[in-house]
Amino acid sequence: MEKEYKEYSYFDVDPKKGWGFILALASLLLFTVMGLGIDVDEFLQHEYLNIPRWYFYVIFTIDAFMILSLVLMFFYKKIGMFAFPILLVFHFLMHNYYLSTFLYTDVTNLFLFTGFGMLAIIPKWKFFK
Repeated sequence: MEKEYKEYSYFDVDPKKGWGFILALASLLLFTVMGLGIDVDEFLQHEYLNIPRWYFYVIFTIDAFMILSLVLMFFYKKIGMFAFPILLVFHFLMHNYYLSTFLYTDVTNLFLFTGFGMLAIIPKWKFFK
């Protein structure tokens, strides 16, 4: 009596987006929007905090591209996968260097991307174009 072993593959064969994939992107979007909220709060206080106006053009552009990269990830575009962590680190460094603020939302978002997000995204990698 031979047992029949089924080969297990970590990669999905179905391009359908499951709950894990959707929840991973939703959690990344939640912390991205929280970071945007911090940027809006700083913008409202920029005269009091002596933050130059050019800084907000840059930081809001980064926020917009981060949200766009999440949308691209949802539609299985590889550029979103590479752009999101780069933009996230750049967002963190801009806050750290220019405002001397350590954003825990960015650190948490990076942790979610590398941990929870990659567990949901790597199985779908072959569907990314």
